[in-house]
Amino acid sequence: MTAEYRAGGTDLMERRASGRSTGHIIDLYDQGLRSIEPTPDGGFRIGAMVTVDTLATDPVLAKAYPALSKTAGSLATPQIRRAATVGGVLLQKTRCRYYRNEHYECLKTGGTGCPARDNPGERAVVLDVGPCVAPHPSSVALAMLIYDAVAEVDRSPSRRVADLYSDGARDHLLEDGELLTAITLPPPVEGERAGYKRAISRASAEWPLAEAVAHLTVRDGVIIRAGVAVGGVAAVPLRLAGVEQALTGQPPSEELFTRSLDWTAAFPETAYKIPLAETLIRDVLTQAL
Repeated sequence: MTAEYRAGGTDLMERRASGRSTGHIIDLYDQGLRSIEPTPDGGFRIGAMVTVDTLATDPVLAKAYPALSKTAGSLATPQIRRAATVGGVLLQKTRCRYYRNEHYECLKTGGTGCPARDNPGERAVVLDVGPCVAPHPSSVALAMLIYDAVAEVDRSPSRRVADLYSDGARDHLLEDGELLTAITLPPPVEGERAGYKRAISRASAEWPLAEAVAHLTVRDGVIIRAGVAVGGVAAVPLRLAGVEQALTGQPPSEELFTRSLDWTAAFPETAYKIPLAETLIRDVLTQAL
């Protein structure tokens, strides 16, 4: 018998309304998983049922992991942030219009193809990491990537959050019945600064056309540590390791932050996202200073 876990329900209940979720529900409301605890090495363990609003407003987390706090505070609406959970936003399903329509079948509904390839639209991916061409929906995942977060999974070995998103055919690699219980973050770095920005097609509360998040630590006039990730451009959350390496060891400057991405758009409709992503990266790095 197939069942789905329900955390905040902000994604699940929408999918039930559209016919994409019809099985039994296992409610996690009374299962605990709401604590934020220090770890022995000086990091933090965040329960999967901690709300996105807590990520955004908790003063300890905001100081320790400003990129995560800024990202969480930019999502959706205040009402949704108070209901949505860490586990839920990391494991949410794609927002592709074909997936959300029960009259279509695709790779993520048990089908064999991606109907969006024939009509991708302006919100599709820039980078075709395949086989799905819908951008990954989780902004919080971007911040977790640049902090090298680890996911704790009930009855299974812990794994890096990055490893949950290594297959472009799936929204995440947890199997049916596996339960994400917590996220563990490494010890914070003193003096870290961060920035987050998204480009959207209306004033607020919209899924991003593209987004970027970054953290920087500067000592003695030199960047000693950098984390940069972009969303809305690939079927998986995308960490820009090459950009991070180019920044590390350099004095921060506007010229250094103005980077050209060596990308070729998968579809003509999404070519506009390349200069958009370049601008967002520059802006969040500037914010981080």
